Amino acid sequence: MEPLTEAQQELYDWLVRYIRENRHSPSIRQMMRAMKLKSPAPIQSRLEHLRRKEYIDWTEGKARTIRILQESQGVPIFGAIAAGSMVEAFTDTLEHFDPASLIFKSGDFALRVSGDSMIEALIDSGDIVIMREVEEPSRIRNGTIVAARVESTTTLKYYYREAGKVTLKPANPHYEPMHYPAEEVNIQGRLVAVWRNQDLS
Repeated sequence: MEPLTEAQQELYDWLVRYIRENRHSPSIRQMMRAMKLKSPAPIQSRLEHLRRKEYIDWTEGKARTIRILQESQGVPIFGAIAAGSMVEAFTDTLEHFDPASLIFKSGDFALRVSGDSMIEALIDSGDIVIMREVEEPSRIRNGTIVAARVESTTTLKYYYREAGKVTLKPANPHYEPMHYPAEEVNIQGRLVAVWRNQDLS
């Protein structure tokens, strides 16, 4: 698909969120308010570009008929995250995940769990975890499940911070907590949902 400009991407992301949350498309006036614009012309121009690039479509002559053509892509799965020992940090999008019952925010992403260190948190190997980007890592509450990157590896663990040190704690007594200086731990996201692996074979 043809890439979007920053302005087009901003409107597209907002449209996806609005339609998912409200189950109908917004009015031009609502789009103007959301994009902080005083004229409908820039909105109409962005919509035309989104349509031409096949991101959206609508029924001519009818209001509130905008449809998201690429909605089935869902959130990107960036790869595997260790729930045991460390694995190589996720980098590129490998596939997409889109359970219709969940509402995502722009920037959300998914990881497929590898390992059983979070089993007592009801997160098992093969499950998909939905993560939300963290704008201010210093404000993460102790006990939050996070995707934490240390050097070139990443892991899913409970997060605890005290006196400049971070503890990444598993939810399985067979694994030991991991301790690092806070500056060595980069929080990639916090857990917002788990999609259970139903393959019991």
